Amino acid sequence: MKRVLGLDLGTNSIGWAVVNEAENHTEQSSIVKLGVRVNPLTVDESQNFEKGKSIETNTARTAKRSARRNLQRYKLRRDTLIQILKKHNFICDDAILSENGNKTTFETYRLRAKAVTEAISLQEFARVLLMINKKRGYKSSRKAKGDEEGTLIDGMEVAKMLYDNDMTPGMLCLQLMRNGKKKMPDFYRSDLQSEFDRIWNFQKTFYETSLTPAAREEIIGKNKSQTWAILQKHFVWEKQAISWSESNAQTETVTEKCRLVGLKRQTKGVDLKIENYEWRVRALSERIDPEELAIVLQEINGEINSSSGYLGAISDRSKELFFKNLTVGQALLQKIEKNPHTSLKNIVYYRQDYLDEFETIWEKQAEYHPELTKELKHEIRDAVIFYQRRLKSQKSLISICEFEREDRERTVNGKTKAFVAGCRVIPRSSLLFQEFKIWQTLNNIEVFIADGKKKRHRSSTPEASLFDDIADPLDITGRRLLTLEEMHTLAEELSVRDKMKKNEIIKLLFGNRTDLDLNYKEIDGNRTWHELYKAFSEILENSGHEPINFKHSTSCIKEQVRSVFTALGWNTAILDFDSSAPLDTQVSYQLWHLLYSFEGDNTKTGDGKLISKLCDICRFDKEHARILSNVSFIEDYGSLSAKAIRKILPYLKEGNLYDKACGLAGYRHSASSLTKEEIINKELKPFLDILPKNSLRNPVVEKILNQMVNVVNELIKTYGPFDEIRVELARELKKSQKEREELSSAINSATKELEKVRNILKTEFNIPHPTRNDVIRYRLYEELKDNDYRTLYSNTYIPREKLFTKEFDIEHIIPKARLFDDSFSNKTIEARDVNIKKSNKTAYDFVLSEYGEEGLARYRQHCESLFKDKRTKLRKLLMEEKDIPADFIERDLRNTQYIAKRALSMLNEICRRVVATTGSITDQLRNDWQLVDVMKELNWEKYKALGLVEYHTDHDGRQIGRIKDWTKRNDHRHHAMDALTVAFTKDVFIQYFNNKNASDKANSNEYAIKNTYFESGRAIAPMPLGEFRAEAKKHMENILVSIKAKNKVVTNNVNKSKSGKRGGNSKIQLTPRGQLHNETIYGSHKEYVTKTEKVGASFTEEKIMTVCRQQYREALLWRLNEFNGDPKKAFTGKNSLEKNPIWLNEQKTKFVPPTVKTVEMATVYTIRKAISADLKIDKVTDVGIRHLLQQRLDEYGGDAKKAFENLDENPIWLNKEKGIQIKRVTITGISNALALHDKRDKDGNLILDKNGRRIPIDFVNTGNNHHVAIYRKPVLDKQGQQKYDDEGNAMFELAENVVSFYEAVARVNEGLPVIDKNFNREEGWEFLFTMKQNEYFVFPNEKTGFNPKEIDLMDPANYQIISPNLFRVQKFSNKDYTFRHHLETNVETNKNMQDIAWKRITSFAIMDKIIKVRINHIGQIVKVGEY
Repeated sequence: MKRVLGLDLGTNSIGWAVVNEAENHTEQSSIVKLGVRVNPLTVDESQNFEKGKSIETNTARTAKRSARRNLQRYKLRRDTLIQILKKHNFICDDAILSENGNKTTFETYRLRAKAVTEAISLQEFARVLLMINKKRGYKSSRKAKGDEEGTLIDGMEVAKMLYDNDMTPGMLCLQLMRNGKKKMPDFYRSDLQSEFDRIWNFQKTFYETSLTPAAREEIIGKNKSQTWAILQKHFVWEKQAISWSESNAQTETVTEKCRLVGLKRQTKGVDLKIENYEWRVRALSERIDPEELAIVLQEINGEINSSSGYLGAISDRSKELFFKNLTVGQALLQKIEKNPHTSLKNIVYYRQDYLDEFETIWEKQAEYHPELTKELKHEIRDAVIFYQRRLKSQKSLISICEFEREDRERTVNGKTKAFVAGCRVIPRSSLLFQEFKIWQTLNNIEVFIADGKKKRHRSSTPEASLFDDIADPLDITGRRLLTLEEMHTLAEELSVRDKMKKNEIIKLLFGNRTDLDLNYKEIDGNRTWHELYKAFSEILENSGHEPINFKHSTSCIKEQVRSVFTALGWNTAILDFDSSAPLDTQVSYQLWHLLYSFEGDNTKTGDGKLISKLCDICRFDKEHARILSNVSFIEDYGSLSAKAIRKILPYLKEGNLYDKACGLAGYRHSASSLTKEEIINKELKPFLDILPKNSLRNPVVEKILNQMVNVVNELIKTYGPFDEIRVELARELKKSQKEREELSSAINSATKELEKVRNILKTEFNIPHPTRNDVIRYRLYEELKDNDYRTLYSNTYIPREKLFTKEFDIEHIIPKARLFDDSFSNKTIEARDVNIKKSNKTAYDFVLSEYGEEGLARYRQHCESLFKDKRTKLRKLLMEEKDIPADFIERDLRNTQYIAKRALSMLNEICRRVVATTGSITDQLRNDWQLVDVMKELNWEKYKALGLVEYHTDHDGRQIGRIKDWTKRNDHRHHAMDALTVAFTKDVFIQYFNNKNASDKANSNEYAIKNTYFESGRAIAPMPLGEFRAEAKKHMENILVSIKAKNKVVTNNVNKSKSGKRGGNSKIQLTPRGQLHNETIYGSHKEYVTKTEKVGASFTEEKIMTVCRQQYREALLWRLNEFNGDPKKAFTGKNSLEKNPIWLNEQKTKFVPPTVKTVEMATVYTIRKAISADLKIDKVTDVGIRHLLQQRLDEYGGDAKKAFENLDENPIWLNKEKGIQIKRVTITGISNALALHDKRDKDGNLILDKNGRRIPIDFVNTGNNHHVAIYRKPVLDKQGQQKYDDEGNAMFELAENVVSFYEAVARVNEGLPVIDKNFNREEGWEFLFTMKQNEYFVFPNEKTGFNPKEIDLMDPANYQIISPNLFRVQKFSNKDYTFRHHLETNVETNKNMQDIAWKRITSFAIMDKIIKVRINHIGQIVKVGEY
């Protein structure tokens, strides 16, 4: 008998099954135990748990944390600067460091500008330094180029030339072109704009009706093609023409209306460019043809567009400083003096401009103040204001080579820790890796006679083939691998090519044979050399030589480049690379490494030092080095180190397949493939080791694998070691050879598509370094081509020039808050304002709610037309919220693959045999063994209660029941069911399904398997089917699902800082394990709040005094005094106002109603909100504005959508005469809040109220609660004494204390326990237990008579009767607790399922009858009561 463990690994769950599998006919298979461990997907539990899905918060939180860190670093620089200034007596403790007093708003700006030319005091100088410290300018990074914000220009020399010679960019380009130059310089946007304006204004005198202000406004920011389209619309002119008049039988002069149609150009290439520049020059001084003018305007406007954006504006500002001889401070002051209300928020300059200003001011003030020494300047400038640390090395994230690695141990703080040491893998763009990748592919290429083609005899002519074999196996067997000579020939040809198609390869190796085919459609070449040679081609063209024609042979290309390099004295060593020679000494390798690793410098464009180094290495001039500096490579990494590749590559070049080459190099190709003997002798670990924190780059994978470790270790402790472990891989089943071939080439196909889009973005959109999001954005844009590039939801047209602007967003069709799916099929492009409106709705629900049935019909039509061949995307586009799958998603599937792969290597450490299966096989076997029906039987009563059971009559007249909308994923036990299937998935089943096509061949293994293990087309169950289903059902009924509870409040993180070359500091930092409070910041004010309340036990004398009507107030006080001030006796039971009214007159016609209005002064927390259809008017704090909004709503018949849309066109006036509109209102927010800060002035000094107390501000909702503690407290009488019952026993009642996560973290920081068991102990309170999210409680059941206090909860034999009554805490607040049944996966509150799937407790009546239990990783109750 074999003991087998089956595991169903998912991203948020682990299903497991321990079984005994029969190994011969005398043994009987059996099920030992089944279980499920549920693991929350994200680090933080969901804020809004009732939605039942985890919300992705980490990305947004990381961005906000980065902003806080930047602010913290600025404050640190400021504090350090102030300390230095105080140390040198520039300022004292009470010095004024900012504007203070009337008419001093821009005083520091004036001091900053004045300091450039005149003396200022040291205290004033300190204020200037503090201002410069606030904004330090834009520091460029080479790898940041290609940002959609534009391009940096460092064209000061060109700008000087234009200025000195009174030239336009067009004039200079024409001059350069005529002198043989082919590469044109970069121009500042302002210079191009100046040329454009001069041409426009001059030509407008001839074409006044065409060059209108409207046309001018419309073409701003447009590219070449868009400019042409706009001009074509506006350019209409009249022309006199002579034509023949039939009626008058004579020629007549007529006026014709003309439009742009485009010129048929006869010139091409360089001549065409020269002609364009000639027209640009002529357009400045003479009238030119409208067609020529359109081309001129189109060209210039296209150049302006490509140099525009955020970075282009920075370049222009820097140029303005130079030509006007201004500093940054002087330029800013000029803007302020011109318009005091101008915003300086986004007026950014180069970092170097700020450095130049600092230098100028310091040198000037040093003339007047000897204290300003060079040493002090260095300290303030380089160590404080302009200090910027280098980015932390990410080398630790690079994987260790699978062949050059070893396990080691080290002792840290007395603890021994294991780690992996070895060589890091190399970048894919490395010249060594590129050559290795080519040879890896070459050894797998097969050439064969194509099916259906007539076999041709080889020609006897020498040209028929490159090789003169006596007998080619290809002609004998019809298929073979490439010969070594063929591989070397092809390798040489691929050495500078991007890729080669198979027809090119066949022609190269076999001449014109048309009957041959390859097992590859395309083969990737050496991408790195290809990028370099493209740059060399541009350099050759710029130097007056012919550019490279990449259609020529590689030998011709290399010879062309080498000859030009030699003639011009350039370094030809950069053209040579030898993979067998030492890498670091080769100039070509140095060149690649420099281009790959250079991140940026302090020059304006971020690549000044790079260009200088390239000039030294290549012996280029600066112009050519700049071309080479723009080369970028892919940033991925390979799987092997340089050391391993250099060992393997020589054997690949000898024609060996990869696995054999690895063996010859001394490596085992597959470390998990062991021989029988090795498996038997393998030393196993007793238990799995927990993965160290952050040991994997994917935190989701690390989390689920550690949960797997905990589950497996607990199973080993309970059931002993396993003979075999079977794991389900979430990977699609391979059904045929053709599909396997397609799968093997899928990565290549994706890479090619990516490169194609990258080239388009580079050439057509001027994005030198496209990012992944750029590629996705363009692909989504092209998806809308057949919809005229209009968005799906709002039908908004996407102008091509605005595609990469912030006006349009990449939008998730089903939001991440609803479905954790970041795949391409869940994305589209939509206008940003529409995306914001959509919020967390699905696309379908949003279109229906926003545009109605008519809009939905249009939307459906567009979707079905555009995505009829993309069913996955169409399904998501038409999916309502109720149809969102509750469990598996595409990204989860990809993560599951990774989890399974990593899990296999870990499980091999504790088991001699670990086998992986796929989800497709599991699905098939589960259906064959009718386990799905078992799940339906287990859930029958639940669905019946929901009204989701229907009956139909079969052919025999029997009533057959059926569950509507059945899904197994509503029950956590489906993971255990899958694990049970996996546990009994023998190798023969995997072999059969993977090679099903061969099962009809009588002599195949699959045929034998089919006849032995299958019956009537179904897999035979591991035991008789009826018995198997009954056993499975029995074990499923005994499952107690284990859910990981969130117990940790903080994590102890060790923060280390280096101090010099030796040693360093370390500090234990307590890091909260979640969000401390909601993000929204509220304001506050006090106001009278009116409530309607029922008269009851809470109506003490103090409470009665808040009743609005005096008559009611006096009557209630009279009744209270009648019962000696006891409100419980006065207003409840038989004395409630319904049973015993308080009459207000003798006739007993008037009485105090059971509910009265009260008014109290309360603190109200408010927030500003834009007026929209979802605004609740009754929450608006201002009574007058509330009245105006209600009046508007009434005008539109209560239709909020119509009343509050298009407020710009249909405003709500507060004061129409003064033009004051209402767009945003203050509304009440939350009832309880916590202040984050105290009110301070602009200098950071506290502001106190009239009583000398601090004024709290910035209120937040602490929101998420950590736990609620339940206590027993004595019942007291009105004198505060213990009350006793009739038998003399002390009376007690239950009480609670709800503790927020914020408070829990605060207690830990103060060194106090999270749970306060001594809370109100001095008042006699006794701690009972706590309730935290996902903790378990067993409830009594009146219907079945189940009482948890009467059975042994720790006895596994009782699990079946415990299971229906086991609930976990879902959410809680004050006296309101919601519990969810442990088997439930969703959190819907269907009333029909109350007390079955969920419970809501709003009183303490049942709290002393429930029992808290702790369940371990494998579903065993290990503790009863508080733990």
